[in-house]
Amino acid sequence: MAKRKEKITSKIAWSTPDRICVRGLDLPNEILGHMDLGDFAFLQLMGRKATPQESRVLNAILITLVEHGITPSALVARMTYMGAPESLQAAVAAGLCGLGSVFVGSMEGAAKMLSEALPREKVGSGADLDAIAAATVEKFHAAKAIVPGLGHPLHKPVDPRAPRLFQIAAENGMSGEYVALVQKIQAQAEKTSGKVLPINATGAIGAICCEFGFPWKIVRGFGVMARAIGLVGHIFEESQDPISFEIWQRAEAEILETSGPKPK
Repeated sequence: MAKRKEKITSKIAWSTPDRICVRGLDLPNEILGHMDLGDFAFLQLMGRKATPQESRVLNAILITLVEHGITPSALVARMTYMGAPESLQAAVAAGLCGLGSVFVGSMEGAAKMLSEALPREKVGSGADLDAIAAATVEKFHAAKAIVPGLGHPLHKPVDPRAPRLFQIAAENGMSGEYVALVQKIQAQAEKTSGKVLPINATGAIGAICCEFGFPWKIVRGFGVMARAIGLVGHIFEESQDPISFEIWQRAEAEILETSGPKPK
């Protein structure tokens, strides 16, 4: 059992009747109108202002994660809204619940893989990235597990988001050994499997988040932050031009057609 604290503390924020302070900054006067959403997210997590370079890269990451079409998370959010239009927040929450190891949350797996393969204290020590990449791929191959951050059911042979994210990271001095390592892992995985396995957006984001120094266990949170914005957009569209009822009815009809009772 954790030791009981003498006093409950938090370094994030506090409020009084006439003040709101976030990470030591006055919200109305030092944050509002001075920061964008990505900058504020960085401040909230890291406890300091982002540099201009960090701001550009983190904003690119967050925007990448907002939208990807009629994905499972968008469908779930729309369907939930159809059933409970009085509860927009429940529809958003339902969509966010699907951000796991397969969709969006796979950036956490990529960041965990990279940070364990190359602990931060070993960055800059001349580590043999080729050997690390080979050992990492062999570990996943032996376990018959998918290498996180590689492959995509739609984007082949290249996920167009990944090279652009790498370009933005490089332009802002944030393309180091983790970016190099994920690229070497990708090349080794393709060689081992004989399959086309592009670095996908979450693989690129996982590597860049390691360049930031974000702990891997918080990386999925960027997907949660960003995709919530996208889901609100889908729910708004659903309220104006609904598709969920049609999807439900077509699924019922087509399942009945293929699996229902056969006419005599």
